Amino acid sequence: MTPTCSTMRRLGAAALLLLTAPAADAQDRRLTIRPAPGVPAGTPILLPAPDDLDPGLYALRSSPDSPPIDGVVVADGPIKTFAFIAPELADPTTFLVSLSARALDEGEGVTFAPDGPNLKILAGGLLGVHRVDGPYKPFLFPLIGPTGKPMTRSYPMEQVAGEDVDHPHQSSFWFTHGRVNDVDFWTVKKGTIRETEREVVASGPVLGRLKTADDWLAPDGAKVCEDERVLTAYDTKDVRILDFEVTLKATAGPVVLGETKEGSFGVRVASSMDVDRKTGGKIRNAEGLEDADAWGKPSSWVDYSGPIAGETLGIAILNHPTSFRYPTTWHVRTYGLFAANPFGGPEFKVDGYAEHRLAKDESIRLAYRVVLHKGDATAIDLPRRFALYAAPPESSWEEGE
Repeated sequence: MTPTCSTMRRLGAAALLLLTAPAADAQDRRLTIRPAPGVPAGTPILLPAPDDLDPGLYALRSSPDSPPIDGVVVADGPIKTFAFIAPELADPTTFLVSLSARALDEGEGVTFAPDGPNLKILAGGLLGVHRVDGPYKPFLFPLIGPTGKPMTRSYPMEQVAGEDVDHPHQSSFWFTHGRVNDVDFWTVKKGTIRETEREVVASGPVLGRLKTADDWLAPDGAKVCEDERVLTAYDTKDVRILDFEVTLKATAGPVVLGETKEGSFGVRVASSMDVDRKTGGKIRNAEGLEDADAWGKPSSWVDYSGPIAGETLGIAILNHPTSFRYPTTWHVRTYGLFAANPFGGPEFKVDGYAEHRLAKDESIRLAYRVVLHKGDATAIDLPRRFALYAAPPESSWEEGE
Protein backbone atom coordinates (compact mmCIF):
# COMPACT_ATOMS: atom_id res chain seq x y z
CA MET A 1 0.00 0.00 0.00
CA THR A 2 1.40 3.41 -0.99
CA PRO A 3 1.76 6.04 1.77
CA THR A 4 -0.88 8.70 1.44
CA CYS A 5 -1.57 12.27 2.57
CA SER A 6 -4.62 13.09 4.67
CA THR A 7 -5.77 16.61 5.59
CA MET A 8 -8.46 17.37 8.14
CA ARG A 9 -10.71 20.38 8.69
CA ARG A 10 -9.24 22.51 11.46
CA LEU A 11 -11.04 22.80 14.80
CA GLY A 12 -8.51 25.20 16.29
CA ALA A 13 -4.87 26.17 16.52
CA ALA A 14 -3.80 22.76 17.80
CA ALA A 15 -5.04 20.82 14.76
CA LEU A 16 -2.34 18.83 12.98
CA LEU A 17 -1.57 17.83 9.43
CA LEU A 18 0.13 14.45 9.13
CA LEU A 19 1.77 13.55 5.83
CA THR A 20 3.19 10.09 5.16
CA ALA A 21 4.88 10.99 1.88
CA PRO A 22 7.51 13.73 2.40
CA ALA A 23 9.34 15.29 -0.50
CA ALA A 24 11.49 12.82 -2.43
CA ASP A 25 14.56 15.08 -2.10
CA ALA A 26 14.34 15.27 1.73
CA GLN A 27 17.82 15.32 3.23
CA ASP A 28 19.07 12.86 5.82
CA ARG A 29 19.63 14.12 9.36
CA ARG A 30 21.45 12.89 12.42
CA LEU A 31 19.49 13.02 15.65
CA THR A 32 21.36 12.60 18.93
CA ILE A 33 19.38 11.75 22.06
CA ARG A 34 20.99 12.24 25.48
CA PRO A 35 18.66 10.19 27.65
CA ALA A 36 19.60 11.11 31.23
CA PRO A 37 18.40 9.46 33.42
CA GLY A 38 17.38 6.96 30.71
CA VAL A 39 14.46 6.21 28.42
CA PRO A 40 12.31 3.11 29.05
CA ALA A 41 11.45 1.05 25.98
CA GLY A 42 8.13 2.00 24.43
CA THR A 43 8.28 5.69 25.40
CA PRO A 44 6.81 8.23 22.96
CA ILE A 45 9.39 10.92 22.24
CA LEU A 46 8.18 14.22 20.77
CA LEU A 47 10.82 16.75 19.71
CA PRO A 48 10.99 19.99 17.73
CA ALA A 49 11.67 19.10 14.10
CA PRO A 50 14.16 21.00 11.92
CA ASP A 51 12.48 23.67 9.81
CA ASP A 52 13.49 21.98 6.56
CA LEU A 53 12.38 18.47 7.54
CA ASP A 54 9.12 17.91 5.68
CA PRO A 55 6.08 16.37 7.35
CA GLY A 56 6.05 12.66 6.64
CA LEU A 57 7.23 9.16 7.51
CA TYR A 58 10.91 8.58 8.32
CA ALA A 59 13.23 5.74 9.34
CA LEU A 60 15.66 5.99 12.27
CA ARG A 61 18.75 3.76 12.44
CA SER A 62 21.36 3.76 15.21
CA SER A 63 23.79 1.85 12.92
CA PRO A 64 23.80 0.78 9.26
CA ASP A 65 22.76 -2.76 10.24
CA SER A 66 20.15 -1.90 12.87
CA PRO A 67 16.47 -2.43 12.08
CA PRO A 68 14.70 0.85 11.31
CA ILE A 69 12.40 2.59 13.78
CA ASP A 70 9.46 4.57 12.41
CA GLY A 71 9.35 8.29 12.99
CA VAL A 72 6.88 10.91 11.80
CA VAL A 73 6.95 14.66 11.40
CA VAL A 74 3.61 16.31 12.13
CA ALA A 75 2.87 19.96 11.40
CA ASP A 76 0.82 22.35 13.52
CA GLY A 77 0.81 25.54 11.49
CA PRO A 78 4.44 26.74 11.50
CA ILE A 79 5.37 24.35 14.34
CA LYS A 80 6.62 20.92 13.38
CA THR A 81 7.16 18.00 15.75
CA PHE A 82 9.17 14.83 15.23
CA ALA A 83 7.73 11.80 17.04
CA PHE A 84 8.91 8.21 17.45
CA ILE A 85 8.55 5.35 19.91
CA ALA A 86 11.93 4.92 21.57
CA PRO A 87 13.69 1.67 22.40
CA GLU A 88 15.35 1.55 25.81
CA LEU A 89 18.12 4.15 25.86
CA ALA A 90 20.68 4.41 28.64
CA ASP A 91 23.52 6.17 26.79
CA PRO A 92 23.64 9.00 24.28
CA THR A 93 22.52 7.58 20.94
CA THR A 94 22.76 9.02 17.45
CA PHE A 95 20.19 8.00 14.85
CA LEU A 96 20.41 8.52 11.13
CA VAL A 97 17.00 9.88 10.15
CA SER A 98 16.09 9.35 6.52
CA LEU A 99 13.02 9.33 4.32
CA SER A 100 11.13 6.05 4.65
CA ALA A 101 10.29 4.38 1.36
CA ARG A 102 8.52 1.36 2.83
CA ALA A 103 4.92 0.56 2.01
CA LEU A 104 2.44 0.65 4.87
CA ASP A 105 0.25 -2.34 5.58
CA GLU A 106 -3.49 -1.81 5.75
CA GLY A 107 -4.45 -0.84 9.30
CA GLU A 108 -0.85 -0.46 10.46
CA GLY A 109 -0.14 1.57 13.58
CA VAL A 110 -2.99 3.46 15.23
CA THR A 111 -6.12 3.65 13.12
CA PHE A 112 -9.79 4.54 13.54
CA ALA A 113 -12.88 2.77 12.24
CA PRO A 114 -16.53 3.92 12.35
CA ASP A 115 -18.81 1.89 14.62
CA GLY A 116 -22.26 3.36 14.12
CA PRO A 117 -22.16 6.81 15.76
CA ASN A 118 -19.03 5.75 17.67
CA LEU A 119 -15.40 5.31 16.62
CA LYS A 120 -13.12 2.33 17.23
CA ILE A 121 -9.50 3.03 18.14
CA LEU A 122 -7.22 0.25 16.89
CA ALA A 123 -3.58 -0.30 17.79
CA GLY A 124 -2.52 -3.87 17.10
CA GLY A 125 -6.07 -4.83 18.05
CA LEU A 126 -8.82 -2.92 19.78
CA LEU A 127 -7.63 -0.23 22.19
CA GLY A 128 -10.99 1.35 22.88
CA VAL A 129 -14.20 2.75 21.45
CA HIS A 130 -14.94 6.47 21.53
CA ARG A 131 -18.67 6.52 22.34
CA VAL A 132 -21.29 9.19 21.90
CA ASP A 133 -24.30 6.84 22.05
CA GLY A 134 -24.83 7.31 25.78
CA PRO A 135 -27.43 9.77 27.04
CA TYR A 136 -25.22 12.11 29.06
CA LYS A 137 -21.60 12.49 27.85
CA PRO A 138 -18.93 11.08 25.53
CA PHE A 139 -16.74 8.36 27.00
CA LEU A 140 -14.27 5.62 26.06
CA PHE A 141 -15.33 1.99 26.51
CA PRO A 142 -13.93 -0.58 26.55
CA LEU A 143 -10.33 0.32 27.38
CA ILE A 144 -8.08 -2.63 26.52
CA GLY A 145 -4.70 -3.06 28.22
CA PRO A 146 -1.40 -4.39 26.87
CA THR A 147 -2.32 -8.04 27.50
CA GLY A 148 -5.68 -7.77 25.72
CA LYS A 149 -7.83 -7.53 28.86
CA PRO A 150 -10.38 -4.78 29.60
CA MET A 151 -9.05 -2.49 32.32
CA THR A 152 -12.14 -0.45 33.17
CA ARG A 153 -15.46 -1.47 34.65
CA SER A 154 -18.17 -2.53 32.18
CA TYR A 155 -21.14 -1.22 34.22
CA PRO A 156 -23.39 0.58 33.32
CA MET A 157 -22.73 -0.15 29.63
CA GLU A 158 -22.79 -3.92 30.19
CA GLN A 159 -23.72 -6.22 33.07
CA VAL A 160 -20.81 -8.49 34.06
CA ALA A 161 -21.03 -10.99 36.92
CA GLY A 162 -19.00 -9.96 39.94
CA GLU A 163 -18.68 -6.29 39.00
CA ASP A 164 -19.73 -3.39 41.22
CA VAL A 165 -22.97 -1.72 40.12
CA ASP A 166 -22.72 1.56 42.03
CA HIS A 167 -22.30 5.09 40.60
CA PRO A 168 -23.76 4.56 37.10
CA HIS A 169 -22.33 7.92 35.97
CA GLN A 170 -18.76 6.57 36.27
CA SER A 171 -18.62 5.19 32.73
CA SER A 172 -15.16 3.76 32.05
CA PHE A 173 -13.10 6.80 30.87
CA TRP A 174 -14.59 10.30 30.72
CA PHE A 175 -14.26 14.02 31.34
CA THR A 176 -16.89 16.20 33.02
CA HIS A 177 -17.42 18.19 36.24
CA GLY A 178 -19.98 18.37 39.03
CA ARG A 179 -20.55 22.15 39.19
CA VAL A 180 -20.36 24.33 36.08
CA ASN A 181 -22.43 27.47 36.64
CA ASP A 182 -24.15 25.34 39.31
CA VAL A 183 -25.17 22.72 36.74
CA ASP A 184 -24.20 19.16 37.71
CA PHE A 185 -22.53 17.45 34.74
CA TRP A 186 -21.03 14.67 36.89
CA THR A 187 -24.10 12.65 37.82
CA VAL A 188 -26.86 11.41 35.50
CA LYS A 189 -30.09 13.13 34.49
CA LYS A 190 -28.61 16.60 35.01
CA GLY A 191 -26.45 18.52 32.50
CA THR A 192 -25.41 16.82 29.26
CA ILE A 193 -22.33 17.03 27.03
CA ARG A 194 -22.97 16.66 23.29
CA GLU A 195 -20.25 16.13 20.69
CA THR A 196 -20.55 18.69 17.89
CA GLU A 197 -17.45 18.01 15.78
CA ARG A 198 -15.08 15.10 15.26
CA GLU A 199 -11.88 14.83 13.24
CA VAL A 200 -9.38 12.02 12.81
CA VAL A 201 -6.33 14.24 12.56
CA ALA A 202 -3.61 11.60 12.21
CA SER A 203 -3.33 7.84 11.93
CA GLY A 204 -0.68 5.27 11.08
CA PRO A 205 2.78 4.48 12.44
CA VAL A 206 3.81 6.04 15.78
CA LEU A 207 0.51 7.70 16.71
CA GLY A 208 -3.14 8.35 15.96
CA ARG A 209 -4.96 11.50 16.99
CA LEU A 210 -8.65 12.27 17.41
CA LYS A 211 -9.95 15.79 17.94
CA THR A 212 -13.51 16.53 19.04
CA ALA A 213 -15.58 19.51 20.15
CA ASP A 214 -18.48 19.38 22.60
CA ASP A 215 -21.28 21.61 23.90
CA TRP A 216 -22.12 21.53 27.61
CA LEU A 217 -25.89 21.95 27.96
CA ALA A 218 -28.03 22.74 31.01
CA PRO A 219 -31.20 20.68 31.63
CA ASP A 220 -33.23 23.33 29.79
CA GLY A 221 -30.96 23.02 26.73
CA ALA A 222 -29.11 26.30 27.28
CA LYS A 223 -25.43 26.20 26.36
CA VAL A 224 -23.18 26.65 29.39
CA CYS A 225 -19.76 26.30 27.75
CA GLU A 226 -17.89 24.17 25.24
CA ASP A 227 -14.70 22.18 25.03
CA GLU A 228 -12.12 20.95 22.55
CA ARG A 229 -10.53 17.54 23.22
CA VAL A 230 -7.46 15.90 21.75
CA LEU A 231 -6.89 12.18 22.31
CA THR A 232 -3.56 10.80 21.09
CA ALA A 233 -2.91 7.05 21.14
CA TYR A 234 0.61 5.73 20.56
CA ASP A 235 1.67 2.61 18.69
CA THR A 236 3.29 0.91 21.69
CA LYS A 237 3.28 -2.76 22.62
CA ASP A 238 4.27 -3.68 26.22
CA VAL A 239 2.50 -0.60 27.56
CA ARG A 240 -0.41 1.26 26.05
CA ILE A 241 -0.24 5.04 26.24
CA LEU A 242 -2.86 7.72 25.57
CA ASP A 243 -2.53 11.48 25.95
CA PHE A 244 -5.73 13.37 26.75
CA GLU A 245 -5.95 17.16 26.52
CA VAL A 246 -9.07 19.26 26.96
CA THR A 247 -9.57 23.01 26.64
CA LEU A 248 -12.68 24.36 28.38
CA LYS A 249 -13.98 27.54 26.73
CA ALA A 250 -16.41 30.11 28.10
CA THR A 251 -17.95 30.86 24.71
CA ALA A 252 -21.54 31.31 25.88
CA GLY A 253 -20.78 33.72 28.72
CA PRO A 254 -18.90 33.71 32.05
CA VAL A 255 -18.32 30.29 33.59
CA VAL A 256 -17.75 29.28 37.20
CA LEU A 257 -16.06 25.92 37.62
CA GLY A 258 -17.35 25.21 41.08
CA GLU A 259 -15.59 23.67 44.05
CA THR A 260 -16.63 20.06 44.48
CA LYS A 261 -14.95 16.70 44.79
CA GLU A 262 -17.17 15.42 41.95
CA GLY A 263 -14.82 15.82 38.99
CA SER A 264 -13.25 15.79 36.51
CA PHE A 265 -11.05 13.56 34.26
CA GLY A 266 -12.01 10.09 35.43
CA VAL A 267 -11.49 6.37 35.01
CA ARG A 268 -13.47 3.65 36.79
CA VAL A 269 -11.01 0.77 37.13
CA ALA A 270 -12.00 -2.87 36.66
CA SER A 271 -13.82 -3.95 39.83
CA SER A 272 -11.31 -6.73 40.54
CA MET A 273 -8.68 -3.99 41.05
CA ASP A 274 -10.62 -2.21 43.82
CA VAL A 275 -8.52 -1.74 46.95
CA ASP A 276 -11.63 -2.42 49.04
CA ARG A 277 -11.78 -6.00 47.78
CA LYS A 278 -8.47 -6.72 49.54
CA THR A 279 -7.26 -8.96 46.72
CA GLY A 280 -4.18 -6.94 45.78
CA GLY A 281 -5.54 -3.59 44.60
CA LYS A 282 -3.19 -0.70 45.34
CA ILE A 283 -3.25 3.08 44.90
CA ARG A 284 0.12 4.86 44.98
CA ASN A 285 1.03 8.48 44.16
CA ALA A 286 4.31 10.21 43.32
CA GLU A 287 4.93 11.07 46.98
CA GLY A 288 4.52 7.43 48.04
CA LEU A 289 1.10 7.89 49.66
CA GLU A 290 -1.04 4.80 49.30
CA ASP A 291 -4.71 3.86 49.11
CA ALA A 292 -7.04 6.18 51.06
CA ASP A 293 -4.12 8.46 52.01
CA ALA A 294 -3.76 9.51 48.35
CA TRP A 295 -7.33 10.88 48.21
CA GLY A 296 -7.52 14.65 47.76
CA LYS A 297 -3.75 15.14 47.69
CA PRO A 298 -1.86 17.08 45.00
CA SER A 299 0.50 14.86 43.00
CA SER A 300 2.10 14.74 39.57
CA TRP A 301 0.94 11.16 39.04
CA VAL A 302 -1.14 8.41 40.62
CA ASP A 303 -1.19 4.68 39.83
CA TYR A 304 -4.04 2.24 40.45
CA SER A 305 -3.04 -1.42 40.04
CA GLY A 306 -4.53 -4.78 40.93
CA PRO A 307 -5.60 -8.20 39.66
CA ILE A 308 -7.45 -8.67 36.37
CA ALA A 309 -8.18 -12.26 35.26
CA GLY A 310 -5.08 -13.74 36.87
CA GLU A 311 -2.64 -10.91 36.10
CA THR A 312 -1.55 -7.80 37.95
CA LEU A 313 -2.19 -4.80 35.71
CA GLY A 314 -2.22 -1.09 36.35
CA ILE A 315 -3.43 2.29 35.15
CA ALA A 316 -1.25 5.34 35.79
CA ILE A 317 -2.45 8.89 35.13
CA LEU A 318 0.24 11.56 34.77
CA ASN A 319 -0.55 15.29 35.01
CA HIS A 320 1.46 17.51 32.65
CA PRO A 321 3.23 20.49 34.26
CA THR A 322 1.59 22.87 31.76
CA SER A 323 -1.87 21.71 32.83
CA PHE A 324 -4.09 24.12 34.78
CA ARG A 325 -3.35 23.90 38.53
CA TYR A 326 -0.54 21.39 38.22
CA PRO A 327 -0.07 19.27 40.25
CA THR A 328 -3.74 18.41 40.32
CA THR A 329 -5.55 17.03 43.35
CA TRP A 330 -7.00 13.53 43.01
CA HIS A 331 -10.48 12.17 43.66
CA VAL A 332 -9.16 8.60 43.81
CA ARG A 333 -11.16 6.13 45.88
CA THR A 334 -10.49 2.66 47.23
CA TYR A 335 -13.78 1.47 45.67
CA GLY A 336 -12.45 2.02 42.11
CA LEU A 337 -12.99 5.66 41.13
CA PHE A 338 -9.80 7.26 39.77
CA ALA A 339 -10.16 10.94 38.86
CA ALA A 340 -7.97 14.03 38.54
CA ASN A 341 -9.87 17.05 39.90
CA PRO A 342 -8.25 20.49 40.38
CA PHE A 343 -11.45 22.00 41.84
CA GLY A 344 -12.01 19.97 45.02
CA GLY A 345 -9.91 22.06 47.39
CA PRO A 346 -12.38 22.73 50.23
CA GLU A 347 -13.52 19.11 50.41
CA PHE A 348 -9.94 17.90 49.95
CA LYS A 349 -8.78 20.48 52.52
CA VAL A 350 -6.04 21.77 50.20
CA ASP A 351 -5.55 25.50 49.56
CA GLY A 352 -5.51 26.78 45.99
CA TYR A 353 -7.89 24.27 44.40
CA ALA A 354 -11.28 25.90 44.91
CA GLU A 355 -13.63 27.32 42.27
CA HIS A 356 -12.28 29.06 39.19
CA ARG A 357 -14.01 31.79 37.19
CA LEU A 358 -13.68 32.27 33.44
CA ALA A 359 -14.75 35.52 31.83
CA LYS A 360 -16.49 35.20 28.47
CA ASP A 361 -14.09 33.83 25.83
CA GLU A 362 -11.49 32.79 28.41
CA SER A 363 -10.34 29.18 28.58
CA ILE A 364 -8.24 26.73 30.57
CA ARG A 365 -6.36 23.64 29.40
CA LEU A 366 -5.94 20.33 31.23
CA ALA A 367 -3.49 17.63 30.09
CA TYR A 368 -2.93 14.04 31.18
CA ARG A 369 -1.11 10.90 30.04
CA VAL A 370 -2.72 7.52 30.72
CA VAL A 371 -0.37 4.52 30.90
CA LEU A 372 -1.86 1.00 30.82
CA HIS A 373 0.80 -1.37 32.08
CA LYS A 374 1.69 -4.81 33.39
CA GLY A 375 2.52 -5.18 37.07
CA ASP A 376 2.15 -2.61 39.82
CA ALA A 377 3.42 0.97 40.00
CA THR A 378 7.00 -0.14 40.64
CA ALA A 379 7.14 -2.27 37.49
CA ILE A 380 7.40 0.54 34.91
CA ASP A 381 9.52 3.24 36.59
CA LEU A 382 6.86 5.95 36.71
CA PRO A 383 9.24 8.69 37.89
CA ARG A 384 11.26 8.30 34.66
CA ARG A 385 8.13 8.08 32.54
CA PHE A 386 6.73 11.21 34.14
CA ALA A 387 9.99 13.10 33.58
CA LEU A 388 9.90 12.21 29.87
CA TYR A 389 6.23 13.23 29.62
CA ALA A 390 6.96 16.53 31.35
CA ALA A 391 9.94 17.30 29.08
CA PRO A 392 11.61 15.33 26.28
CA PRO A 393 15.26 14.24 26.64
CA GLU A 394 18.00 16.59 25.52
CA SER A 395 18.53 16.25 21.79
CA SER A 396 20.26 17.84 18.81
CA TRP A 397 20.00 17.66 15.02
CA GLU A 398 22.81 17.72 12.47
CA GLU A 399 23.00 17.25 8.73
CA GLY A 400 23.50 13.62 7.73
CA GLU A 401 26.50 12.19 5.90
